[in-house]
Amino acid sequence: MAGRRKRAKSPEPKERRSSSRVQELRQKERDEKEQLARERVKFLSDQGSELCDDAKEDDVSPNEGTLTTMRNGEDKNLDFYANEEDPHLKVRRNLRFFNTQYLLMVQAKLSRPDLKGITEASIVMKANAVLYPRKMIGDLPGIDVGHRFFSRAEMVAVGFHSHWLNGIDYMGAVEYQRDYANYQFPLAVSIVMSGQYEDDLDNADVVTYTGQGGHNLTGDKRQFKDQELVRGNLGLKNCFEHEVPVRVIRGHDCKSSYSKRVYTYDGLYTVVKYWAEKGVSGFTVYKYQLKRKEGQPELTTNQVNFMYGRIPKSTSEIQGLVCEDISNGLESKRIPATNRFTYINSLKIEPNVKIPKSSTGCNCRGNCTDPKKCACARLNGGNFPYVDLNDGRLIEPRDVVFECGPNCGCGPECVNRTSQKRLRFHLEVFRSPKKGWAVRSWDFIPAGSPVCEYIGVLRRTDDVDTLTDNDYIFEIDCQQTMQGLDGRQRRLGDVAVPTDNKASESNGDENVPEFCIDAGSTGNFARFINHSCEPNLFVQCVLSSHQDIKLARVVLFAADNIPPLQELTYDYGYTLDSVHGPDGKVKKLTCYCGAVNCRKRLY
Repeated sequence: MAGRRKRAKSPEPKERRSSSRVQELRQKERDEKEQLARERVKFLSDQGSELCDDAKEDDVSPNEGTLTTMRNGEDKNLDFYANEEDPHLKVRRNLRFFNTQYLLMVQAKLSRPDLKGITEASIVMKANAVLYPRKMIGDLPGIDVGHRFFSRAEMVAVGFHSHWLNGIDYMGAVEYQRDYANYQFPLAVSIVMSGQYEDDLDNADVVTYTGQGGHNLTGDKRQFKDQELVRGNLGLKNCFEHEVPVRVIRGHDCKSSYSKRVYTYDGLYTVVKYWAEKGVSGFTVYKYQLKRKEGQPELTTNQVNFMYGRIPKSTSEIQGLVCEDISNGLESKRIPATNRFTYINSLKIEPNVKIPKSSTGCNCRGNCTDPKKCACARLNGGNFPYVDLNDGRLIEPRDVVFECGPNCGCGPECVNRTSQKRLRFHLEVFRSPKKGWAVRSWDFIPAGSPVCEYIGVLRRTDDVDTLTDNDYIFEIDCQQTMQGLDGRQRRLGDVAVPTDNKASESNGDENVPEFCIDAGSTGNFARFINHSCEPNLFVQCVLSSHQDIKLARVVLFAADNIPPLQELTYDYGYTLDSVHGPDGKVKKLTCYCGAVNCRKRLY
């Protein structure tokens, strides 16, 4: 069940950037001929720029032209990840940080923002941002069989496959001879099968992989010259000689992924034989037959059948369906479920709650594009919080987001109205084994995308406290979060709340929000979203029609790239022992989220 939420928690703290350093880094870009028009975006050093030049596959080696060369010392440990004990959390945190930098690069309209996002992450951290900078043989901690990456750059950011272009990743003798003295180098560590070679053959447990080189990179998959037994090709041959396992990643088309591809780790394979032959185009190619090692989890990919099950093609395929659309047509997409209640898609206001008058707004026309001229951008610290990608994505969590409102001159498609746009994902309310009702998406949800607003009846908190048996109360604690009260996690706070519109001081407990949203009997599907101690959504306070932070809108955004059919969750933010019953005794509720670092109690 959805529970009473006491306060919003930031998904991960992020390091803030310096505007003066932004200006310095802009000037170092070698190949950009236009002056960048975005603040708070840091650019690459001259060395980083070289990494993002268009590379030819045959000229790329592990230590030349790939993002692994951005290391500032190969053994340098990152404090950024040092405090995380669980490797799965390290991987998630790494990918969230990469996605923030990627969206900043998209906002700056740079070419190959995915690659520059990785380099920028290292600049921000003043160290190597790759989670596993040293290549390793075998599985990597925190990346299980079935793990999905939604771009090649994500694999580079983690260090799972450090070539953004080549299909074979390998370790060279100079760096690794000391650790593997009995092996002949190079040694392959991973391969990506993505259908780029005309001679590849994939039969799941046994595959025939075509070596690298001599391949037309324009996309027609044709060979134009002979391959040579060097670099990655030689690395796979040496894996055969020494019986070294290789990680196999399969790439497939995925329309709902932001990169239009999804890459799934399918486990360790051994090279059982290799040979050279004339390929389909008449040129020499090297072939490698790889066999999947026994004792591993079952294969999860078959043309992207996601591991959580098959996506229904229509509501008629849902078992136990009693309602095809709980929104009764109020949302742009139907939301099937097996339970009904009074559905609304906008807040219902109690009579004793007074909504402030609409704020003045900006004078932009059409779309807001220039942060120096847009009044709403100035409220957000001098830049837009969203990037115009995938119909709008929030770059990173903030104390509060100021969106354009009814008195602004821009139109409904303005990127700074992202959370106000209609529902964009196909969602389903379903029955979970231990947590009751839950919500999942049939679509891929990119990180930073708005999923929904928490809708219900807007009440005063004091009025709600008299109600009983209501676990669907959402307290609007934007002001408390901005002040860091009661242990709340501060976020990126470079916003400018207008002096005339700042929330007035309450006569009651400053830790208790004055207003809340009651979705007990009236609301939208957000009431069914469950808690998790390691959630894939985060709560964001948004102001659009007015600027009273005590009455901010509550919007749930994607913290990660969320694959189809993965349950949507956010952290309810309870403080343990904070809930008391009518008798004054502390109430306790067991948490069933199943996360690795589950706190075991919801409250």
